[in-house]
Amino acid sequence: MDLYLCTPIRIDSSKSYFIVGFEPKASGHTSHHMLLYGCSDPGSDDPVWNCGQMASPNRRTHPYMHSSPCRSGSNILYAWARDAPILKLPDGVGFKVGGDSEINYLVLQVHYHRTFDNDETDNSGIYLHYTEKQLKKQAGVYLLATNGKIPPHSIEHMETACSMFEPGKIIHPFAYRTHTHELGKVVTGYRVRTDNKGIEKWDILGKRDPLTPQMFYPIENNVTIEFGDRLAARCTMENTRDTVTKIGATSDDEMCNFYLMYWVEGTDPLEQPLCVSEGSPRYYWKNDPFLTNIPNEEASTL
Repeated sequence: MDLYLCTPIRIDSSKSYFIVGFEPKASGHTSHHMLLYGCSDPGSDDPVWNCGQMASPNRRTHPYMHSSPCRSGSNILYAWARDAPILKLPDGVGFKVGGDSEINYLVLQVHYHRTFDNDETDNSGIYLHYTEKQLKKQAGVYLLATNGKIPPHSIEHMETACSMFEPGKIIHPFAYRTHTHELGKVVTGYRVRTDNKGIEKWDILGKRDPLTPQMFYPIENNVTIEFGDRLAARCTMENTRDTVTKIGATSDDEMCNFYLMYWVEGTDPLEQPLCVSEGSPRYYWKNDPFLTNIPNEEASTL
């Protein structure tokens, strides 16, 4: 249970490829989720390795070496869970890999949801649709996530927010994906922009019940994200258990993730693709001095 395995593919560095679609081949009965990473260097030279947060305690009973998915240059390109269907990117948009990009390897991570009998095998994975035609619009993924914990018998808000401080880049979001485990009720993501009167306007990027198929859905508002804007996400969690539930890697833990898929034109994707807060009880939007005019009810109800 809860074994994370990674396997790499080396990309031909003599030419560039643009990934324009992801076709998952997996079952939610077997795989809790899959992540596809673009790496400068893979986390291991082995054909398969344990890439979960926890190392296996006994190499004799757990034969895989332990390492992270990427040794350097880690970027999430795609995420799948709960039997989500194929994803096709907009026309003219693709993830650039190989060539003069920093992505020399693709690494697939599969989080296994159950144990296997000795004679069982598995071929979970992703078919990649790509073109060698040069595309001007490069795709990227920005992940908003939290740490923290959820008290027993409580409804808790796991929240995160970060500023966009990469000058000269205009981000065009086109899809979003939510991810929690069993306690998630609503996950909402926003672009927060201050108008010329000094009033913060919260534009919804996406809102979802995270227990529905965890695919990438179209962005709800056609907005751009520019220098000085803030990105914010909230996961509303309901813990009916008798114990505290922590953010962590196992199925009994929780996660609060909001993935934003976007494109940029004539430049590379964001250098910083991750926004992580300390989460409950250390971080809340209401205590963030850079956030006002918070849409509390809208962010927590479907």
